[in-house]
Amino acid sequence: MKTIQQIIKDIKPLETKGDMKQTVSSLEYDSRNVGKDSLFFALEGVHTDGHEFITQAIRQGARTIVHSRKLDFYTEGISYIRVKNCRQAMSPLAATFYNYPSSRMKIIGVTGTDGKSTTVSFIHQLLEMEGKKAGFLSTVNYKSGDQIVTNPYRQSTPEATVIQKILREMADNGKEYAVLEATSHGLSEKNSRLADVEFDGAVLTNVTHEHLEFHGSIEQYRLDKANLFKMIANSANEEAIGVINDDSQWSEIYMDAIGEKPVFLYSLKNEETDLWASDYKIDNQTISFSLHVPNGNKRVKLNIPGLFNVENAMAAILTVSELLEEDVLDLAENLNKLIGVKGRMNPVDGNMPFQVMVDYAHTPGSYKKLLPMIKNNTKGRLIILFGSAGERDVEKRSEQGEIADENADVIFLCNEDPRGEDPIEIIREIAEGITSKTVDKDLFLIPDRREGMKQALAMAKEGDMVMTLGKGHESSIIHDDGPHPWDESTVLKELLSEMGYKLF
Repeated sequence: MKTIQQIIKDIKPLETKGDMKQTVSSLEYDSRNVGKDSLFFALEGVHTDGHEFITQAIRQGARTIVHSRKLDFYTEGISYIRVKNCRQAMSPLAATFYNYPSSRMKIIGVTGTDGKSTTVSFIHQLLEMEGKKAGFLSTVNYKSGDQIVTNPYRQSTPEATVIQKILREMADNGKEYAVLEATSHGLSEKNSRLADVEFDGAVLTNVTHEHLEFHGSIEQYRLDKANLFKMIANSANEEAIGVINDDSQWSEIYMDAIGEKPVFLYSLKNEETDLWASDYKIDNQTISFSLHVPNGNKRVKLNIPGLFNVENAMAAILTVSELLEEDVLDLAENLNKLIGVKGRMNPVDGNMPFQVMVDYAHTPGSYKKLLPMIKNNTKGRLIILFGSAGERDVEKRSEQGEIADENADVIFLCNEDPRGEDPIEIIREIAEGITSKTVDKDLFLIPDRREGMKQALAMAKEGDMVMTLGKGHESSIIHDDGPHPWDESTVLKELLSEMGYKLF
């Protein structure tokens, strides 16, 4: 255990009270997790303010409080550290408390609007196939030891205390590499969740439209993602690299951000890049294609469908190639061994005359990539079910509806995570973008997601595809009273079984 004095050495508090030589057993920002001798961060959030839970934290054993507002009273025997911003202070304090674990490994950050979790997984799998000890942290799950564990945080990039703790576990378990999903929230200076992670590689998958409710503008969203590449530019590691999707509309922002450090480009279109692909053969189960480098090419296959997964695979293989200084085309032998991520293009198999699939797609960009491919490979009708998150990016809702309208034959609009918003109002905002369909004929507005799924499956005929979007791997639907347990694939299987189908 470290003393408070040791933990705060990298910050300049506005004010301290109490004994700075007290030891700290753990770092907590949720008062429910506080134990004996914990340090509690009183974070100010959208719905709750940690300052209101200081008394509860002390009651549960906290002896150190990090806060940003002056308090009405101070408890005897408790140490207080007042800072300008608790979230920004959390990152350096956590890095110090856990002995700077990122300095013990090579750290790769993956950012972008879509494809982050899959690219993280692909990089991790390829590293392990090459005999490297690697851990990872993504929206879906993480691995700090020998087992892959479900990510319980409902945050793709958790708070800095969690990130540093997981990195410490990886380092203690002998990991040589760690692959992290680096979201715009995590990279933003407002949250600073990744500010004290020493990155050796930065990967950009793409940048489209998302999270404007947090960033305020698409310009700020792009710039916050560029912070990952600025960290590479400022890295003391001269061999730190960037890997960028050249097809991304704003790729030059990230190439500029990386400064003098080496950057490698991949593309589905541009033959002048370091790695590009062509000659695709696609179905709903696999995709084969030619992989090119400036001095050669190889025919390869992914047992996961979609051009977007070709992009994810290229990002992963180019990153691993440069990190390990191995030939890309030699590494390409492993592409057909890659396994997809839960909730991404996952079929629900059974003896139905129609197909059923679950996917996490929830942005306009992911809809544009996914839905045309599924439509082109569906013999019958494409029936899709989706919603849009409450208290999140409002502008994307009608755009989601518009893209769905262009590609789907039948649309069911249901709850995703309404949170404190009126569920039917969210659905109506999505429906504003749907102009070619008729309510209760080929457009259904049903907030209850289970009921919507039941009706969608009942409507399906031979050759149709029923696809549910937006929940994927997630284990809950968040309503105004909090999260309700939910597993998309399980619910679909229950409904299909009730209809008399045998599941494989």
